[in-house]
Amino acid sequence: MPDAHSSSLHADAFRLDGRHALVTGGASGIGEATVKELARAGAFVWVADINFGAAEALARSAAAAGAIRLDVTNHESVSAAARQIEKLDILVNNAGVGHVGNIEATEPADFDRLFSVNARGMYLVTRAFLPLLLRVAETGEREGVIVNIGSVAGLVGVKQRFAYCASKGAVHGMTLQLAVDYPKTLRVNAICPGTVQTPFVEGYLEKFHKDTKEQTRAELRARQPMGRLGQPEEIASMVRYLASDEAAFITGSLMTIDGGMTAA
Repeated sequence: MPDAHSSSLHADAFRLDGRHALVTGGASGIGEATVKELARAGAFVWVADINFGAAEALARSAAAAGAIRLDVTNHESVSAAARQIEKLDILVNNAGVGHVGNIEATEPADFDRLFSVNARGMYLVTRAFLPLLLRVAETGEREGVIVNIGSVAGLVGVKQRFAYCASKGAVHGMTLQLAVDYPKTLRVNAICPGTVQTPFVEGYLEKFHKDTKEQTRAELRARQPMGRLGQPEEIASMVRYLASDEAAFITGSLMTIDGGMTAA
């Protein structure tokens, strides 16, 4: 690739003007923040979500966005979504689910569900949109970009998260492998957040700690040395950076944003 990125930091750093992005699980939480941030950077963003109503509402509120109904676990749904798009520069694999329990409390159906969404879903989506992403490199200006949302749970053991740790480890493994297979045509990286203040976390608190929400919330804060939860916008900012020309020499990286959790 020509060295079109050497101008580096300037007033218009991290811009994505003229590029097209797709964010899975884009209608809420980290996905929603990412849609807004990429649109703010000048990209046209596809909000891909199984909750199509929420995706439509977010797309209407964004400067340049469209909604796509997408169930990442369903091959036909993924294929149909890919047929709707003619151009794609940036793919953000964000859709994910969680589960609380050690191996004894994790039933086969629980394990299969997490791998179906978190790992197999990422595989299906990436494979379907790969031709469009590879086409970007044909211009000679830049590579296609994939940003996967992993987790610190794929880097360290987290108590009572057997299936979640396993599935996010798979996300990280696929990230590294893709970067090695497509070093000159794709840039593939993963972001590994700690605990982030999202509807995902609120749902976990409501389901598993309904009577001790505030105590558990305090414990979640305390396990991150900074003493707070992350914010979706902080993760979205890293997505924008990794998608930009300023990150042109970054591929095959697992980027932690965890308030120091993995350093402690």
